[in-house]
Amino acid sequence: MRAWALLFTVIAGVALAEVPDTSKRPVGRPGSTAGGAWPVTLDVSGAIAAPVRSAEAQAVVVRVDVPRTSLRPQKRTRAARRLIRQHQKLRAKGAVCGDPDIQGDVVGRVPGRISGCGVTQAVRVKSVSDVTLSQRAIMDCGTAQALKTWIEGSVKPTLRTSGGGVAGLRVAAHYACRTRNNKKGARISEHGKGRAIDISGFRLRDGTTISVLKGWTARDTSQALRRMHRDACGPFGTVLGPNADSFHRDHFHFDTARYRSGTYCR
Repeated sequence: MRAWALLFTVIAGVALAEVPDTSKRPVGRPGSTAGGAWPVTLDVSGAIAAPVRSAEAQAVVVRVDVPRTSLRPQKRTRAARRLIRQHQKLRAKGAVCGDPDIQGDVVGRVPGRISGCGVTQAVRVKSVSDVTLSQRAIMDCGTAQALKTWIEGSVKPTLRTSGGGVAGLRVAAHYACRTRNNKKGARISEHGKGRAIDISGFRLRDGTTISVLKGWTARDTSQALRRMHRDACGPFGTVLGPNADSFHRDHFHFDTARYRSGTYCR
């Protein structure tokens, strides 16, 4: 009997020795079950929430808050897509120089009546970036692109709060086979090469017009006109205004002369 009692005592002691003592285990890192730490709940930012003290929890529980509304943009309706396609086709139909923002028609070669005049690949522009020209202007694509850069980068921002914004440009001159300032014996003007355009005024959406002649020194328009004149230096190779000479007192002359190494602005 004593032998059996001794045997039972040894077996019970071994069983108790195999039971882990969690009070002496090191605490693991948050979010880990290593070292006997309780699993924790994390929010989407990684902050520790209340511990999960469940014997059945074997892994970290992550709570993700799902937005109530979808983050994906709503699909356009079939009618809206159709209107967009129609608008794109209409713009592309009248596009020149490969740019839907430049509307007009292709002219092709324009011969000159005197030596040095003419345009190899001319276009006739009626509007640029939704700004209408008072008359369709013949020019080459380099000049048309320069005009677009100036309108979008200077004219529209400068006049956005004046009379509802710019609606049109008053064109004083475009292609004309002539010498500079019509002087006999002078060099051929850039107008005679399709590389120039003269702007004498700006028509606003409320119907009013800012003229270069009267507005250059007027208190309410002088600053805007001088800014647009200055901003044209860069897109265009030559920029002349009222301060240049008596020939330009009532308009801006812009051209894209190929021979200039830099801009000439007066």
